Amino acid sequence: MRKIGAFEGLPAMGLDGLGSSAYGPEAALTILIPLGAASASHLSWVMLPIVALLGVLFASYWQTIRAYPNNGGAYIVAKDNLGTTASLLAAAALMIDYVLNVAVGISAGVAALVSAVPGLHPYILPLCLGILALVTLSNLRGTLDAGRIFALPTYLFVGSFALILSIGLAKAVSAGGHPEPIVSPPAFHPAVEAVSLWLLLRAFSAGCTAMTGVEAVSNGMSAFRDPPLKYGQRTLSAIVLILGCLLAGIAYLVQAYGIDAMVQTEPGYRSVLSQLASAVVGQGVIYYLAIGSLLCVLCLSANTSFVDFPRLCRMVAQDGFLPKSFAVAGRRLVFSVGILYLAACAGLLLFVFGGVTDHLIPLFAIGAFLTFTLSQSGMALHWRRILRSETAQDAARAHRFHYWINVSGASATAVALAIILVTKFAEGAWIVILTIPCVILLLKAIRRYYAEIAARVRDPQPIALDGIQPPIVLVAMEDWNKLTDQAVRLALSMSPDVIAVHLTQLSGPEEEDRNKELQTRWRHQVEQPAIRAGFLPPRLIIMQAQFRTIQDPFLKLVEELHTKFPGRRIAVLIPEIVKRHWYQHLLHTRRARRLRSQILRHGASDLTVISVPWRLDAPIEDRTDRFGQAPHSLERSSRSPG
Repeated sequence: MRKIGAFEGLPAMGLDGLGSSAYGPEAALTILIPLGAASASHLSWVMLPIVALLGVLFASYWQTIRAYPNNGGAYIVAKDNLGTTASLLAAAALMIDYVLNVAVGISAGVAALVSAVPGLHPYILPLCLGILALVTLSNLRGTLDAGRIFALPTYLFVGSFALILSIGLAKAVSAGGHPEPIVSPPAFHPAVEAVSLWLLLRAFSAGCTAMTGVEAVSNGMSAFRDPPLKYGQRTLSAIVLILGCLLAGIAYLVQAYGIDAMVQTEPGYRSVLSQLASAVVGQGVIYYLAIGSLLCVLCLSANTSFVDFPRLCRMVAQDGFLPKSFAVAGRRLVFSVGILYLAACAGLLLFVFGGVTDHLIPLFAIGAFLTFTLSQSGMALHWRRILRSETAQDAARAHRFHYWINVSGASATAVALAIILVTKFAEGAWIVILTIPCVILLLKAIRRYYAEIAARVRDPQPIALDGIQPPIVLVAMEDWNKLTDQAVRLALSMSPDVIAVHLTQLSGPEEEDRNKELQTRWRHQVEQPAIRAGFLPPRLIIMQAQFRTIQDPFLKLVEELHTKFPGRRIAVLIPEIVKRHWYQHLLHTRRARRLRSQILRHGASDLTVISVPWRLDAPIEDRTDRFGQAPHSLERSSRSPG
């Protein structure tokens, strides 16, 4: 795998964080709509602590990637320092956060699209699901050099909005804080509520969604080339610096240009960034470049989850808390099960909430801030453990500094998490609060299942070779043909006790004539050649399958054989045509597969089922003796079952 540097690291790992600048301030401004014209002036007071908290997270994750230069994700950090339960809490929170990141990123991207092309507003949900399908398919096919592929839209987004914010700031300063917009934003909603601490806290919790994605660098440190710490810290610095500037610039210019949030479900909706860009530079080339790059960045930000979610699921599955299929790479060396599961969950969220970002935001940020808190708490314990074993004074002083940085990060994110939980609980946060314990219980149940299986199959004793006998072999047959021929030959190589079982589906004179003909052919084409070759002749049993339940006669016969020959293993051979083309599945019955699954489900532990494949392109054999000569190692038995 090709390693990346900071230039490619920004688009590869920063899309989630940079894209959140589009919906974070808008989410906060949406909460402030009841203030009317005063909403824009209060946005700065909401975004100021968010930018400060972003700085705390930057310092905290700087320490995390220093201590974990290969992989410093919250799951690893919590497992190493806080224990299994905390690691599962981090895993559950991360999984939910990744799913929500896909849904919110795509819905915000479509919101930017309908802002520029209002005629697409009625098609928000189909557009969201279509983009999700494209991102899913691209990840199932595998992605090469993601950093280079995403570089163009990422740096175009950064450059275009840096230009827009610079022009807007210059106009605002020259106009004394009240610039004239080129395209006037819509009028403010009428004021229906006075400013209150509760409203500001709700706006703060909504705006905290702008910080999701900051942890992406610590999760993907293994992708950086040597020295990974150098390039990881450069990438983290670039992401935080650009995001901080975007948040601060947007908050100031929203107030300067008098921009208010709009309800996404209403016709004529325009996002905050769309209003800001058109107010500063009009709706010309720069505007459409900026909105187009924003659309790409928001939709591609979902790709961060499509990369990290399967990797997280792989680690959790390797620890036994998820089905093992999550840890198996597909044909293109991607973890297909994790990708499909993520796509299904995100698609369900988009469908339930109509692809509207405002409806999804109340669920967002809880998982992110929970992982922030767990990661920083784990890092604080990490440094504390090192301090206890450190003897050098200078090293202890440095580690103590690291310790207090992570303590500050854990405290700040814990306070923010508490505010988010309280203010968003009634708006939908209760869904996430309820889901996380359910996910943890499910993970633990999966681990218990695997532990029980391991305990049951564990065999510390040497292999037992006493009393081994060849099995009694039952051959399922529809007619005497090459499939049955091959299965009987295999059965005779396994055991002298072979019984062919033919099931009749209907009773009547015609069926009886066919049965008599089959018995005659069996005597001439099977029993007599077997006797000449020195084998004990296979028997033919014809049984009726009432109500077309083909497994019942087999299981009844197996029970009778178990009673008559206790301790003998019974093997059931099922001939089956190998189907290479799709239309062959339509032209053949599925009786063989159904019989195999039913016998496996209802049979005893000493019952073995063997599929005998027949390929339609197999060469036609010319044999004068259908059974050939008996092998010298095959023991002839004078005892026959039944």
